[in-house]
Amino acid sequence: MADNNLPPGFRFFPTDEELVVHFLHRRDGILPFRPDVIPDLDVYPYNPWDLEGKALREGSKRYYYSRRVQHRVTESGYWKQMGVDEPIMSSTSSMKIVGIKKYFVFYIGEPHAAASDWTTWIMHEYSLPDSPSSSRSSSKRRSNSKKDFSRWVICKVYEQRDDDDGDGDDETELSCLDEVFLSMEDLEDISLPN
Repeated sequence: MADNNLPPGFRFFPTDEELVVHFLHRRDGILPFRPDVIPDLDVYPYNPWDLEGKALREGSKRYYYSRRVQHRVTESGYWKQMGVDEPIMSSTSSMKIVGIKKYFVFYIGEPHAAASDWTTWIMHEYSLPDSPSSSRSSSKRRSNSKKDFSRWVICKVYEQRDDDDGDGDDETELSCLDEVFLSMEDLEDISLPN
């Protein structure tokens, strides 16, 4: 696949809400959409540095659709979730959740090994909420607590670099929430007072 299916002069610079509403909702519902620029990719066999030429590239970020999976393990390591899920709110209605964003960091090694090295590879995984209506979601969760792993997600993968090479990418790669979680070596080691 070419690095970019966009015409010359166009950039793929969507907000979190746009990724969920204009791309993921249509993909999950098998609705037509144009331009069809984000590829389907079963990412978890791939290490993040192997995504070149396989995912839509815009600047330092790679975008692709993938099926929701339970274990995010690759040949060299695994993606570990950092922090809690972040709701993506509608810009037209502040009370409507249109999607969920999860943060992951890539670790080299085995998932349950004593020594795993975290890398500078970051992934944001965007998924749809479990139910389109929050009033019905609590009753559905009680009746069916299993997640549907056949549903689609959009992943945005990039490498966080310490130096600014002046490549013209003026978007901040990490939010302040990302910075806090990445500064902690291992969240399981944190104990809160009772």
